Amino acid sequence: MVVWSQEMLGKINQKMERVNDRNFGKIPYSAEDGKYNDLSGGSVDWWTNGFFAGSLWQLYQWNGNEAFKESAIAIEKKLDHALEDFVGLHHDVGFMWLHTAVADYRITGNEKSKKRGLHAASLLLARFNLNGRYLVAWNCEVPGWAIIDSMMNIPILYWASEQLGDPRYLQVAKAHADTLEKYLVRSDGSVGHIAEFDPQSGLFKKLVRGQGYSPESSWSRGQAWAIYGFALSYRYTKEQHYLDTAKKIANYFIGNVSQTEAVPLIDFRAPLGTTKIDTSAGACAACGFLEIAEHLSGMEARYYHKAAEKILRELADNYIDLDLEKDGMLQKSSHSYHQKAETEIHLVYGDYFFIEGILRLEDQALAIW
Repeated sequence: MVVWSQEMLGKINQKMERVNDRNFGKIPYSAEDGKYNDLSGGSVDWWTNGFFAGSLWQLYQWNGNEAFKESAIAIEKKLDHALEDFVGLHHDVGFMWLHTAVADYRITGNEKSKKRGLHAASLLLARFNLNGRYLVAWNCEVPGWAIIDSMMNIPILYWASEQLGDPRYLQVAKAHADTLEKYLVRSDGSVGHIAEFDPQSGLFKKLVRGQGYSPESSWSRGQAWAIYGFALSYRYTKEQHYLDTAKKIANYFIGNVSQTEAVPLIDFRAPLGTTKIDTSAGACAACGFLEIAEHLSGMEARYYHKAAEKILRELADNYIDLDLEKDGMLQKSSHSYHQKAETEIHLVYGDYFFIEGILRLEDQALAIW
C-alpha cells in the first residue's frame, strides 16, 4: 500500500459521493463545463455506458456506500433496452455489462444480473467469423473489421464459459485473441488499431487507420487496451504467450511515456511536435501493468508495479479535478488523433480506470473484468 494513494482514494470517494448525488441513475459520457451529459434517454447502446456504474461498484465494494450500489443498479436496468433491441450493439458489450450486470452478480449474487451478463456474452459470441477466427467489431457495413479494443471485451466470454461450463465461449475468446495477436501486435510491441479481413474467406487484407495517426502508427489507448487485454487473457487461460505479449506491449508503452513525464501522447508515432495527450490511455495502461505484476514475482513484478504507480501518481498530481461542485475527475482524455471535438477533455472511462488503478494500488479493487 502507498500513503499517497490512500489519501487519493479518500478524495475520490468524497468527490464521487457528490457527483453521484447530482447524477443518480444517469449514464454519463463526458463532462462539459463541469456538468455531466446523460445518454440514458437516447444513446443507451453507446459503448461507454457501463463505466460510470463500474466506478460506483468499485467504490461500493470498498466502502459499502448504498447510494453507489443503488445508482449502479439503476443504470444496469436502463441498459435492458439495449439488450432487448440489440441491433444497435457492437462488440463493446463487455465494456457495458461487465461493469453493470456482471459486477452486480459478483457482489450481490443477483440471478437477474447473471442472466443479463450471459445474454450480452451470447450476443458477442454471435459476432464470431468462423473463417477468419475473429469477432466482428462494428455493424456499419464492415464485417471484415476486428479491432484491438475487443481484447477488453472478451473477458465477458471467459466469464460466461466459467458460469455455464460451456467451452464455446472460451474457445471463441482464445481464437479471437490469437488472431489479433498475430495481425495487430508488431514485433517491437507497438499495436495497430484495426485489422481488415475478407469476411468470406477470412484472409487478412490490411491494417486500417482507426483512431490513431495512420494504419502503421501506435494509438496509445489501443496500446493500453492490448496490454490489459492480453494480461486478462493470461489470467483466464494461463497460456504463457498471452502474458509475454502483454509484457512486450507494456515495455513499448513504458519506453514511450518515459519521454513525456509518464503521460502518453495520443499516438506514439504521431509527427514530431505533436503535444496532444490522452490521460485515459495512461490510466488504462497502469491497470494493465498491475494485472501483469500480479502474475509475476520479485524484481520483474516490482518493475511493472512501479511503472503503474508512476503514471497514476503523475495523473493524481496534475490531471485530477477534485472540485466537489464539478462532475468528472480525470482531465485531458482524448478520443482519437484526428477527432478534434473530443481532444483533451473529460471522458467517463478515464475516471473508471483511474479509480480502478488507485484501488489496485491498495489491493482493494473488484476483479470486474
